[in-house]
Amino acid sequence: MIPPRFLVVAFFAFAAMTRAADSPAPNESDYVIRDFKFASGETLPELKIHYRTFGKIDNDKRNAVLIMHGTTGSGAQFVRPEFAGELFGKGQPLDAEKFFIVLPDGIGHGKSSKPSDGLRAKFPHYGYIDMVEAQYRLLRDGLGIDHARLVMGTSMGGMHTWLWGELHPDFMDALMPLASLPTQISGRNRVWRRVVIDAIRNDPAWNSGEYKTQPPSLRTAAEMLWLMSSNPVLRQKEAPTLREADEKIDKFVAEIVKVDDANDVLYALEASHDYDPGPNLEKIRAPLLAINSADDLINPPELGILENEIKRVPRGRAIVIPFSEKTRGHGSHTLATLWKDQLTTLLNESAK
Repeated sequence: MIPPRFLVVAFFAFAAMTRAADSPAPNESDYVIRDFKFASGETLPELKIHYRTFGKIDNDKRNAVLIMHGTTGSGAQFVRPEFAGELFGKGQPLDAEKFFIVLPDGIGHGKSSKPSDGLRAKFPHYGYIDMVEAQYRLLRDGLGIDHARLVMGTSMGGMHTWLWGELHPDFMDALMPLASLPTQISGRNRVWRRVVIDAIRNDPAWNSGEYKTQPPSLRTAAEMLWLMSSNPVLRQKEAPTLREADEKIDKFVAEIVKVDDANDVLYALEASHDYDPGPNLEKIRAPLLAINSADDLINPPELGILENEIKRVPRGRAIVIPFSEKTRGHGSHTLATLWKDQLTTLLNESAK
């Protein structure tokens, strides 16, 4: 939701992306799941899952890497210098000559099936369990993959990673959730989402999802996301005066309204309603490395949730990246230079 021209790395990911100059170009395709039944009981005759891939699957089909994006984003957010340029090139941790990297667009996101395609508020109400199931069927049925070398994700994709470890514990060699917590959405994390959800649903211009132009509440959504997506120090540097702060947010919101859709944003935020990996953390079998950053307003370390819950993961450990001039709050998850050495360690430790 936050375009890269405003933030180097952002909480919600991005409508238009440019390819990293020193990484290979992805292949893009669609996989259609027929008569997909959602946890809500609703059914979609054709659920399209768009995806990007780097590299090729090897003969034993065990070199696949699944990387999942954040809320309102898409797999395109990873095709950038600060991510692909640090990870996918020759000799890098996820060298595309060695790994088969899969970047799906989640249900309701990117080029996958979503409300703004035409169904609007009649689109099935999906949750994170539905999104993980669609990713699983893409890999297993669409790509013929029954085992992954690594499953990882950022923000919402990090939350999906925890669920993957519980729902399909034997599917992967390693797990790496970034910028997420292994507990249901609660506290401030729930409330800021409710602010956006309520703003849209209570906006008369939303018109039960049947608007002709984007409702004003999309502005509220953009403002809240800008507020939560980075750390206060960086925001102060970007907007050190009242005038500059107003200019910054006005420009940002104007761009968001051009490219985003209120129904898509609403559905994406409501999708976290069924996220609750807490009761089943002991079921995770693969080595898991959770990485958060100390300046993440969405998942603040002072809550103590990550350090307490990681003890229940049989082969789990957690790292919190200290605040520095290099970190970007929640958006640190896409700045691979901050954590790629830890990724290399995880891959080495989980090699079979």
